[in-house]
Amino acid sequence: MAVNKEDVKKIIEAIGGKDNVSAATHCVTRLRLALKDDSKVDKETLDQIDLVKGSFKNNNQFQIVIGQGTVDEAYKIFSNEVGIEHGSKEDVKQAATEKMNPLQRFIKMLGDVFIPLLPAIVTAGLLLGLSNLLLESGAIFKNQAVVDAYPQFKGIAEIIKLIAVTPFHFLPALIGWSAMRVFGGSPILGLVLGLILVNPALASQYGLADAQTGEMNEIPTWDVFGLEVQQLNYAAQVLPILIATFCLSVVERFLNKYVHDSIKMLVVGPVALLLVGFLSFVVIGPVAFWLGEQITNFIQMIFENAGWLGGLVYGLVYAPLVITGLHHMFLAVDFQLMSSNLGGTYLWPILAISNIAQGAAAFGAWFMYKRKKMVKEEGLALTSGISGMLGVTEPAMFGVNIPLKYPFISAVITTGLVGILFGSQQVLGKVGVGGVPGIMSINSGFRITFLIGMIIAIILPFVLTVIFSLFAEKKGDKVVKPIDKA
Repeated sequence: MAVNKEDVKKIIEAIGGKDNVSAATHCVTRLRLALKDDSKVDKETLDQIDLVKGSFKNNNQFQIVIGQGTVDEAYKIFSNEVGIEHGSKEDVKQAATEKMNPLQRFIKMLGDVFIPLLPAIVTAGLLLGLSNLLLESGAIFKNQAVVDAYPQFKGIAEIIKLIAVTPFHFLPALIGWSAMRVFGGSPILGLVLGLILVNPALASQYGLADAQTGEMNEIPTWDVFGLEVQQLNYAAQVLPILIATFCLSVVERFLNKYVHDSIKMLVVGPVALLLVGFLSFVVIGPVAFWLGEQITNFIQMIFENAGWLGGLVYGLVYAPLVITGLHHMFLAVDFQLMSSNLGGTYLWPILAISNIAQGAAAFGAWFMYKRKKMVKEEGLALTSGISGMLGVTEPAMFGVNIPLKYPFISAVITTGLVGILFGSQQVLGKVGVGGVPGIMSINSGFRITFLIGMIIAIILPFVLTVIFSLFAEKKGDKVVKPIDKA
């Protein structure tokens, strides 16, 4: 589809002119802009332009939905008209970061650290779910595991489990690599620091209790000039490596600044790792481990004593937090809960239900469009709904549900209600895939409850969207309208 140059000029005028653009790039479907003053945007005029399929602000970036394929040509014209060089996503992110307050920067930092790890974690979660189906008694066959009924699959199942648990066990190494990229240090040093904290020679925190008596075994220690330092392994922990890598990046940057280039290779890495590694076992690790336990205990207390309330609140706020980007901070909480004695997180199952609810609400919008024989909008709503069901909610949320309002409200209400169910039953799961496939990430013993919640999330948003829309139409509100004019 050819892009009308005049439409692009109208977009530039609607966002406050070319002087209001700090940086620009694009993704598969959207222009992603960092603007100097967001108040100059005339959103009503912008959304009336034929080329524009929708617009929204997220993480201090102003994003304009153009469409796959078309956005490439639109961006070329846009960059030429504005007079900026072709930028990268990092350029836009950096420009957007300058407008953030400290809390927003902290949350963005957490997102930048954990989001690159999601492919590994999602893969591990799926494989762990598969291994549980094969190895757990009663998962498929009554009173026996699949490998008991078919012993020839035992070796395969154990290999799958080994692959699945490795990213979780070595999570500090993954976080160390990713965090050093964000903090401005050498990722390889962060990776090594993470591996130091999970060295198999250290005593496992999960094996300190005697299997027979339940009594705590004595923790081995190092004697460092009279100071007893515990030889503890921080496998699957989040806070110790996160704080340690920040300190490592500070030390590395300091040494790089003052050490002569000729001896940097011999001084910077060894000194930084030795100093921060020592501090990690003496101060950072114990303090961060204690702090992580307090966070875990607090959330566990809420869900054990008022689980329905915790599930309701998280269910109601999750989707609105996605709009602002604040949902990324809960990834750290998920990992912290998973590393505790719970063996899972209360939050991820609710996230998976939110995905399903957004997809089902988009199907409700599809039904309303079908009544009006709006073929273009039918196609967008249908494909967005399928995407949401599979765990990718961006097309449904930003392309259909939020512009039409009632589908988004229906999805949020449903997620809150299912959150009550999950919270009251203390449903646990691993960080993995979302949407309908998310059932594979749910801990054994909770899958029936999740299945019930999943059925509710498939049906209720669809029904509520249709009811709310029909009721609004009776009152004269033009609910079903073209997406690009919504």
